[in-house]
Amino acid sequence: MDTYNMIFGSVLAAVAVADLWVVFARDLMMLQQNSYRNERYWRWFSQSGESTNIGRILCCVALMFLLVRHIPFFAGAVIGIIITVGQFVSLIRKKYKKPLVWTPRVRRICAVMWVLAVVIGVAAGLLFGIKGACCAVLLMLIVSPLLLIGANDILAPVEKRINKKYYDEAASILASMPDLKIIGITGSYGKTSTKHYLHRILSEQFNTTMTPGSFNTTMGVIRTVREHLRPYDEVFIVEMGAKQPGDIKEICDLVHPSAGIITAVGEQHLESFKTIENVQRTKFELADAVPADGFVVLNNDFPMVASRPVGNTDAVRYGVSNPREADFVASEVVYTPLGTTFTVTGKSLAEPLTIHTKLVGECNVSNLLAAVIVALRLGMSEEKIRYAVEQIEQVEHRLNMKRTPAGITIIDDAFNSNPAGSRMALDVLSMMKPGKRIIITPGMIELGDLQDKANEEFGRHIAECADVAIIVGHYNRDAIMAGLSGGKLPQKDIHAVDTFADAQRLLQTIACAGDTVLYENDLPDTFK
Repeated sequence: MDTYNMIFGSVLAAVAVADLWVVFARDLMMLQQNSYRNERYWRWFSQSGESTNIGRILCCVALMFLLVRHIPFFAGAVIGIIITVGQFVSLIRKKYKKPLVWTPRVRRICAVMWVLAVVIGVAAGLLFGIKGACCAVLLMLIVSPLLLIGANDILAPVEKRINKKYYDEAASILASMPDLKIIGITGSYGKTSTKHYLHRILSEQFNTTMTPGSFNTTMGVIRTVREHLRPYDEVFIVEMGAKQPGDIKEICDLVHPSAGIITAVGEQHLESFKTIENVQRTKFELADAVPADGFVVLNNDFPMVASRPVGNTDAVRYGVSNPREADFVASEVVYTPLGTTFTVTGKSLAEPLTIHTKLVGECNVSNLLAAVIVALRLGMSEEKIRYAVEQIEQVEHRLNMKRTPAGITIIDDAFNSNPAGSRMALDVLSMMKPGKRIIITPGMIELGDLQDKANEEFGRHIAECADVAIIVGHYNRDAIMAGLSGGKLPQKDIHAVDTFADAQRLLQTIACAGDTVLYENDLPDTFK
């Protein structure tokens, strides 16, 4: 019997270690998506149902079978093998929207996790034999988040020293370029699109570099400076993201912006900011950092921007829906299948500037207006600006419009969603005629206490603008359905599905040539 115990125990230990590898990788992916912050990871872990997922429960069952005395060890080992193999296959086949990126930091955390795992497994094996080693590995499968958080804590001083080295290198590079114009862009939403538009316009006249992708944290900016900024660059556009007060100031203390754009202050990331006043205070850390001889461009369409005075530098205010007290206004906005035409009027313009763009949606008009203002302030001619705007391509997943071979118009606004942006996207959808207007959405996230209220209002607006609604997942389903129930949309045209794959299958039975489909938001892996 000891031989059987050793064989089955060894097999269980081997497959459980393999399972531990894929579990560690998933844990690391979620830590990475939570900015390597233990408190944010733990909040996700506690609220997402991950602490009681089926894999963890089954590993608890396997551990119980091994520990119950009257059950033969080899029988418990067989059950453990079945469970761990099943979990391994399930995780290895799973597809993620944002898979783990094996950065040097991830590798360091992973290495420490495995050191902890080996120490625990070997110690249990020496003290209790093969049964102890098997129980230890199963236990680690259950409490793997604790190993992750422990490894991250152990490495905190090392990461701090590494980050300080990179920070000093980036600061030195910037100090060596005193003539570089640094333009910061922040806002609850719209900052990434505005960054792309401004980069395209300024590149007509200046050597310009921008932070790529969503490199909008301090470390992302540092990496951009070290790896992308060129010695001959004249303009550096820096996207500045924030999840808590002080984040924008930290970036500004490094780059020292000479100008800035604040695109919005709205109900975004309220789970971490707690109040809209904290959002406003954090976004205006950019305005506070701009020197007296610089300027900051402010979107007056948002009350929390319009109401905030700026006294340390020149404030240039703009608006689309709220032109009152704005220095620049976009008006006469006309949408067509070929894009948008609008007129810019401003105190410094001798006559109105008419602009055509391939982009659609009031949010894009607003973002373009901010970029145009900066270009004018930097001395670009209206001809160059008009030409550059005409050439701007739609930013992927941000109110991007395209047409399929089947004659269906797709409005892709799947990058993220917020109350103002979702309303604008629905307004664009409502203008798409003839044909059915279909929306596929899981709703909006990270709105704190306003989550349910905002999604219920979102549902009411869907009922006004769409002919068919497909609600994906369970996270916001009840709130959106409550909003839809009070509208005029027939119940037969309201569908609830579990996944985007289910939504696609349903869409194939509904959509036909001439219809328009709006994809509004696409929840990350950290949400169900």
